[in-house]
Amino acid sequence: MERRHPDGIERSIEHNLTMIKEAGFDGISTSCIDPTRVALIARALAGTGLAVEGMCFPQTIDDLKAAIDLGRQLGASHLNVQLEVRPRRVADCIPLLEGWIRLTQEAGMPIYFETHRNRMTTDLLFTLDLIDQVPEMRMLADLSHVLLGRGFSYPISDEDEDEDEALVRQVLDRTWAFHGRVASREQIQVEITFPQHKLWLYLFLRWWEYGFKRGGADALLSFACEFGPRPYAITDREGNDTTDRWEEALLIKSLVRDLFDRTAVDAQLSLEQGSHA
Repeated sequence: MERRHPDGIERSIEHNLTMIKEAGFDGISTSCIDPTRVALIARALAGTGLAVEGMCFPQTIDDLKAAIDLGRQLGASHLNVQLEVRPRRVADCIPLLEGWIRLTQEAGMPIYFETHRNRMTTDLLFTLDLIDQVPEMRMLADLSHVLLGRGFSYPISDEDEDEDEALVRQVLDRTWAFHGRVASREQIQVEITFPQHKLWLYLFLRWWEYGFKRGGADALLSFACEFGPRPYAITDREGNDTTDRWEEALLIKSLVRDLFDRTAVDAQLSLEQGSHA
């Protein structure tokens, strides 16, 4: 919802929340870092009925404790955790992960670990090793970072269990929430309405569909339509977005809702067929 355009104009929190609500979104994703800003957002959210995904970037247990407290002020359903530590060895990550998971279990605040560049989960293979060693990890899949980080070529290879498609599905098998940015192998965020980028949009829709099916008929999944401002967004010579990111968010919302509805119906039909078998 940030513009970051050269004109310097930014909408107010209240204006943004009104746009979000009137467009039919179910909620927002916002950081749980700055107590003053969280208090402003909490007041603006009152009475809107919007759900909240909290975001944080912990380096220590105390960092996560603070984020949990701020998340509670917002009534967050869960925290999206970007791990702001980057140990070189998997073994050095395990005590940190287990400590964070134990803390959130005690606090009753679910946390999902986001696949993200320049974080503990930067590399896909390293992340899969973490998942193997810490089965309690629940993931938030921002697959744009996975695709760009690994530089997958197109079409995505899926010939055996070690190929790219299978590796992505291992993340999706542990995913409880999604960030809906579309990347190419060269750019972290592409304009989804440009014809040359349609192949990447369709790839991500396929991946999301797999993740939704894994959830089952009664699954509750969080999906944030995430189109970041610059430097995520590609800009023109004057520093303006090359597309309207708000319109792209509305398009993704429509596509993803249709996709989720279809997969939910398919899952229900599968259950019904199984009960009659």
